[in-house]
Amino acid sequence: MPGLVERLVPDELWELFREVVPPTVVRRPQGGGRRRADDREVLAAIVFAAVTDCAWRQLPPVFGACWPTVYRRFVEWSQDRVWTRLHRLCQERLGEREHSEWSRRALDSIRRRGTRAGASRAETPSR
Repeated sequence: MPGLVERLVPDELWELFREVVPPTVVRRPQGGGRRRADDREVLAAIVFAAVTDCAWRQLPPVFGACWPTVYRRFVEWSQDRVWTRLHRLCQERLGEREHSEWSRRALDSIRRRGTRAGASRAETPSR
């Protein structure tokens, strides 16, 4: 369902995201395997989960990537501080235009979602 992906991740936001996401390194010396899930579809699934407060396991299949892939990329991109860099870039490039208000809300909800999980782990004593 390409329309949903483009609505959740408009072209302008996608271009900004591509500037801050680390390059993909696909190492499959043995060959074969599945095709890597499209980053834009995965980003749309992450935005969908953040905006709707949907659990990872409940993501609809319309995004093309299975929930473990979406979650794994969310964790990877969080560790690479992609959300913080994207938020700053949106503020710099888009300023106070109406479009930036939507993207700021979506990015803030993604950052809060990641922080909640990280905070609960940090409070748990290690054994």
